[in-house]
Amino acid sequence: MKKNSIENVYELNIPKIISPEGMGSLSFVEKEIIPFSIKRVYYLYDVPLNGERGGHAHKKLFQVLIALSGSFELLLDDGRKKKKILLDSPNVGVYIPNGIWREMNNFSKNSVCLVLASENYDENDYIRNYQDFIKMS
Repeated sequence: MKKNSIENVYELNIPKIISPEGMGSLSFVEKEIIPFSIKRVYYLYDVPLNGERGGHAHKKLFQVLIALSGSFELLLDDGRKKKKILLDSPNVGVYIPNGIWREMNNFSKNSVCLVLASENYDENDYIRNYQDFIKMS
């Protein structure tokens, strides 16, 4: 696992086009916006109000998380420093490199979290035990 730090986590501005007719907004993701080639796209939804997701780190995979609807808190940890980010806008994403522990909680009702990932699913890429993560970081 490559060592990374919280300083390597950053917010991405997703372009937003507001309809001049007042008919809503449109946002889009293109390869110039995301700092890696996207191999997998998935989304989390129907998370109970007291539910938690994440609770792991990745050895190789990079991700961008976007709150398409509603909001949730993202707790990030590099083994030395921690950072909390509220995601509540569909035109803001958070880039998370490998080697960062992530937890998501405080999901609002009807929230949807879009995840853009640099790799296909591979269970061997996950570090699911926090103590193992600390030993590796």
